[in-house]
Amino acid sequence: MGYGNLRQWIEQLRKDKDLAVIDAPVDPYLELAEIHRRVVREEGPALLFTNVKDTPFPVATNLFGTVRRANQAFGTRPEQLVKTLMGAMETLLPPTASGLWKEKRLLLDLLKVGTRNVPQGEAPVLGVCRSTEPLKELPRITSWQGEGGPSLTLPLVYTESITHPQNHNLGIYRVPVYDDSKAGVYWQKHKGGGFHHREAEQLGEPLPVSVFLGGPPALIAAAAAPVQERLPELLLASLVLGGKLQMVKDPMGGHRIPAEAEFAIRGLIAPHERRTEGPLGDHYGFYSTPRDFPVMHVQRIWHRKDAIYPATIIGKPRQEDYYLREYIQRLLAPAYPLLMPSVKALWEYSECGPHSLVSAVVRESYPREAVVSAYRILGEGQLSLTKFLLLTNEPVELAEFPKLLESVLERFNPASDFLVYGNASPEEQDLSPNAMNHGSKAIMLGVGSPVRELPSAYTEGLLPGITEAIPYCRGCLAVSGASYEEDPELPSRLIAALRAQETAWPLVFVVDNAQETVRTQTSFLWTVFTRFDPASDIYAEYEIKSHHIGYKLPLVIDARMKRNYPEELVPHEDIVQRVDRNWNSYFPH
Repeated sequence: MGYGNLRQWIEQLRKDKDLAVIDAPVDPYLELAEIHRRVVREEGPALLFTNVKDTPFPVATNLFGTVRRANQAFGTRPEQLVKTLMGAMETLLPPTASGLWKEKRLLLDLLKVGTRNVPQGEAPVLGVCRSTEPLKELPRITSWQGEGGPSLTLPLVYTESITHPQNHNLGIYRVPVYDDSKAGVYWQKHKGGGFHHREAEQLGEPLPVSVFLGGPPALIAAAAAPVQERLPELLLASLVLGGKLQMVKDPMGGHRIPAEAEFAIRGLIAPHERRTEGPLGDHYGFYSTPRDFPVMHVQRIWHRKDAIYPATIIGKPRQEDYYLREYIQRLLAPAYPLLMPSVKALWEYSECGPHSLVSAVVRESYPREAVVSAYRILGEGQLSLTKFLLLTNEPVELAEFPKLLESVLERFNPASDFLVYGNASPEEQDLSPNAMNHGSKAIMLGVGSPVRELPSAYTEGLLPGITEAIPYCRGCLAVSGASYEEDPELPSRLIAALRAQETAWPLVFVVDNAQETVRTQTSFLWTVFTRFDPASDIYAEYEIKSHHIGYKLPLVIDARMKRNYPEELVPHEDIVQRVDRNWNSYFPH
């Protein structure tokens, strides 16, 4: 059985000497976030702020901000259980007496999964109820100086379908706080909460919303997981927890509440009511564009008598959410071959934010089966938001992006294995310069036997307009020269020069600083793919035959900063200096 609530996990971190308690006064406006970011950058301990300005509640952050903490918080048992379940499908389908007996231990484990109602007197979350100015005492954390205001950054937002209440969604959606009784909910149209909201609006009915803070760490993992619409997140939370998830009825009606949560906020979203809010700092490392949010009118808040307020800070990868997403990927990885039989493994790269870049190892049992696999992946839930998809049939470790890219480039035929689609519907937070919901996607296939030997060192001489040329991995070259503002046509001329010298490099990225870009996998993926729009940024010669675009090598991708990109998240200098001055008071020796 995993940790049953947030404080059990915090106490374990204290015992492990992996928790720093900060008793010094800290301002929730920017200062707390800057402390958190520095500690995350150094893979430091979890943080418990006990003296946060204008709130009686201590604030806990960085609870999952290292590989070790994420593994310990959720354990390896859920991952093993999912692997066992996927492996048992052949035995259990169709069900037979011998098959059921063979998998009896697994079936007994599955009987432990689900929810269990507890009496109201046994639910710590019901310790205090506030219905007048219910949000007044919550910490007002603002992470970046350009944001429109404070937000709840680790809220578990729960909704149910108006017409089919058994269909629920639990997701982590940003919740900007407007005042003491109103908040926004920043869910995207293509995710579960957005579906419920649209359904309620079409019926002209208000949508009840509950926002939980804290509870078992397993509940946070389930809310963050990109699971199928029909897979209940509460069920996944129970699986990760290793036992029944304790729930309690709200004495004042409405949704059930996780009994061990720290806070439970109950509100209503009126149909067609919006408020423009933003910008917000996002997972990509930039400010999001201000947009209209549904408005939640908060009716009441329940919380423990000694509640701890959990939060995280969002920004340029790697932040704490990176480690949470990596754990969830490992947990769900065994399920992909069951959902998509031709897909043997799949990986989404958290270094460049959600949905930017995905790779997969696929089956190629007949010619062009990899294309079928690509369409299957791009039609699967949130994977449909993927902007760039790389496929190989080689058994490479996908998390190691240079090895995956080399495997693809060795086998890649640009005339048939590179597909670009415009007018696609991307993630609403997409940072490419196109209008919202009008982005593009690209698929790159590298299957079969190698067709070329990849270069590992650049020895081809000077290139016009290029001052730096540094390999990222075999076959992939990063170059830099003039900025986009100074020379927007540089990639077009570079294509001509590379083809004239018959370059051996199949893939070239034009960046602002090649040396910094190739420094780590994180720096490369963040620089190249967070703002990437395939239809606009890819340059290559091509020919059209039978309505098919056949590309020619090399491919050049312009990954320089462009004038219409959003502003990068950079901490305010005054806050940086304040934290410098006060550092020893936060962490006294």
